[in-house]
Amino acid sequence: MNGKTTRCGQKAQAPQSPPTSASAFTPDAISVRPRALEVGGEWVASFAVVGYPREVHPGWLQPLLTYPGRVDVSLHIEPIDPVTAANRLKKQLSKLESGRRHTSEKGRLIDPHVEAATEDAYDLSARVARGEGKLYRMGLYLTVHASTEDGLGDEVAAIRALAASLLLDCKPTTYRSLQGWITSLPMGLDLVGMRRTFDTSALSASFPFTSPDLPPPDPTSVGAPSGVLYGFNVGSQGLVHHDRFALDNHNSVILGRSGSGKSYLVKLELLRSLYRGIEIHVIDPEDEYARLAAAVGGTYVHLGAERVRFNPLDLPIYTRPDGRRTAPRDALIRRSLFLHTVISVLLGSELEAAERAALDRAIAATYQRAGITSDPRTWTRPAPLLADLAEVLAGSVEPAGIELAARLHPYVAGAFSGLFSGPTSTRPEGHLVVFSLRDLADEIKPIGTLLNLDAVWRQVSNPAIRKRRLVVVDEAWLLMKEPAGAEFLFRMAKASRKHWAGLTVATQDTADVLGSDLGQAVVANAATQVLLRQASQAIDEITRTFDLSLGERQFLLSADRGQGLLSTGRQRVAFQSIASPVEHELVTSNPAEIAGYAGTAQGTTTSYVELGADDTAIADSLDDGDTSQIELDAA
Repeated sequence: MNGKTTRCGQKAQAPQSPPTSASAFTPDAISVRPRALEVGGEWVASFAVVGYPREVHPGWLQPLLTYPGRVDVSLHIEPIDPVTAANRLKKQLSKLESGRRHTSEKGRLIDPHVEAATEDAYDLSARVARGEGKLYRMGLYLTVHASTEDGLGDEVAAIRALAASLLLDCKPTTYRSLQGWITSLPMGLDLVGMRRTFDTSALSASFPFTSPDLPPPDPTSVGAPSGVLYGFNVGSQGLVHHDRFALDNHNSVILGRSGSGKSYLVKLELLRSLYRGIEIHVIDPEDEYARLAAAVGGTYVHLGAERVRFNPLDLPIYTRPDGRRTAPRDALIRRSLFLHTVISVLLGSELEAAERAALDRAIAATYQRAGITSDPRTWTRPAPLLADLAEVLAGSVEPAGIELAARLHPYVAGAFSGLFSGPTSTRPEGHLVVFSLRDLADEIKPIGTLLNLDAVWRQVSNPAIRKRRLVVVDEAWLLMKEPAGAEFLFRMAKASRKHWAGLTVATQDTADVLGSDLGQAVVANAATQVLLRQASQAIDEITRTFDLSLGERQFLLSADRGQGLLSTGRQRVAFQSIASPVEHELVTSNPAEIAGYAGTAQGTTTSYVELGADDTAIADSLDDGDTSQIELDAA
């Protein structure tokens, strides 16, 4: 067969016709040799594994996949009928026992290999009889690729040495090189037919992607597979696959310096979580998620636009699937307490005792002027605005109230009043909701983040709809630098587990997170912790907080982009995030790459839903108290 050439993928009757989709994957020529093939200018050689070690550990074929050259590993598995398996085992045991007795009668020494095979056969027969396992016929084939014939010889020698270190006996598919190559293709064809009988446990251990970094499946997961792929293990090249919903709480904190791949990893996890049917809400300070939201049909809320407004005085009212509306029994009290947090974040300082007292009385008076009292039947009436609250404060006889009204003037009638100048105008609903803060002034980005989180919490805490949700706060330092905002984020981190939700806090300014007790509490309430490349100025604080070893500390200082440590409390693993070309195009924030994508939309058209006065989107505040609901009737 030396020198024999087979021509494929050509049409004699129409040689000038463009290639079809099938011929696009067909090589121009295949040169068949006794032990090798030349396929379209590339040399390949195939091997069949005929000998295996007696005992193996899970993932023992992993070294074949981590080989630096190109090697195709093909497993062909065929189940054996239980009746046929029992008969074959019975015949095999008869042969082995007959051989042992013949050897004993002749006075010869017992062959240790035959003795071990007999014991294994007895054990396997017992497990098959009890239904603890089944038998399969498995064929393992390797195909080595090289650019030249001489290079193929070197690659073959290296692969055979690697296989020998795994106690694998590889035989070349001599005079069946074409069949060996086809057998290694993802076509499900075994043209070599050199198989070995395996039981269930041996077959599962031979799965090449088995890795200690793969956690056991979540027994409570129904339908979609649990967990998402983070990347591959830097040390072992195994896959790092993690399910945050299988841990004690579902929160995650991601810390990394600018340019370490923090937002890239967050968006990658977000996209892969959408495949599992998880509802996701994102606080986006730099408008990095607009292309992703457009690609997956998400909802994009552009704060800073002309018609986008949020009213912090809206009461927490939920709409049930049957159309009836309900609210917590303490809805008015909870909204009043939340307004204290809103005013503190707006003014950038904690309120003094006199200011809190004046504000509390003004809030009650503002709601009464709008016809909203402690009677739940009045809660469906249009809520007052921030300007109404400032007006009540200005008319107060208390100096603290007048001072608060003066400090609130820029937000109700001045340069920053656009976000609060009317009733809530957007309804953030959908499988992916992105709140963009880029066009907000820096002075009101903290309050914008707070109001968005409040609107998200209305969805998360809705008792009528229970589903898995993720809340992503990118660049959380914008909120953490305000004590009131940090406290709100901390309460959300503690309460999200009760509502089957997980909070993801990502920030590049680790000092604002770890420099306060509330920030450290947020980290402590995150069962999933991801550390990316760190700056030398922050590594000491990171080392103390996360109890890093000297090697882990050095790894975080020298890590490449996308590399980091994933810690789940029980174990810690170094990984490299990976993405497919389509995923990379959607999640990258590199301006040069974005500009180079042909046909990529440079902007996103934002649509808004105007709400009537009696159907205003309400933002809920956080409270660990009574969450019982009452039905509301229009007064």
